[in-house]
Amino acid sequence: MDCGLKRAPARIVRALASLGKHPKDVTRIVLTHAHVDHAGGAGELVASTTTDGVHVHTDDAPFARSGSAPPRDTSTGAGRLLSRLPGGGFAPVDVCEELHSGQMLDICGGLEVIHTPGHTPGHVSLMHRSSSVLITGDSIFNMNARMTWPFAAFCTSFAQAKQTASILADQEFHTAAFTHGPEIAGNGREAIRGFLSRKSR
Repeated sequence: MDCGLKRAPARIVRALASLGKHPKDVTRIVLTHAHVDHAGGAGELVASTTTDGVHVHTDDAPFARSGSAPPRDTSTGAGRLLSRLPGGGFAPVDVCEELHSGQMLDICGGLEVIHTPGHTPGHVSLMHRSSSVLITGDSIFNMNARMTWPFAAFCTSFAQAKQTASILADQEFHTAAFTHGPEIAGNGREAIRGFLSRKSR
């Protein structure tokens, strides 16, 4: 699930080794979205595993294939500045499957794709219902154990990102896992619903 920055693969390989696994044991790589801090290491990892490419939502697939960052939200000053600066890209990566909302991936007994666009056009969250775990992706951060929105300047549409995050409150889960910050176990749904309720006022 996601591949971090360009320098992340070495750490991922070490983590696999700590589990008694080798990169060749990896059969699928799913990206929550095509930002450099999630897809930067994807090309190297695909080359060292048994995968044919990454699984990513159809709306982010062109960015993954080209290694280019999705557009920035130019309604903010920082977003307008970032949209004019070079960078934000990563090594292009093959896409073996384009995902869609509601799709059930044959991973760990079933991993459901929930399209939560805004951070990027094809941003997804993922639900593993059998273990009651929601992976929020970058819909919501939990930095320093405090939930926040993603940085507006890095979103394609910050308003849409906040709107689609509300979908997560309607899901049934116990553990909320974040791609930025520690998980919340046991009362993850209540914590996310509380955050969304406070932020909607």
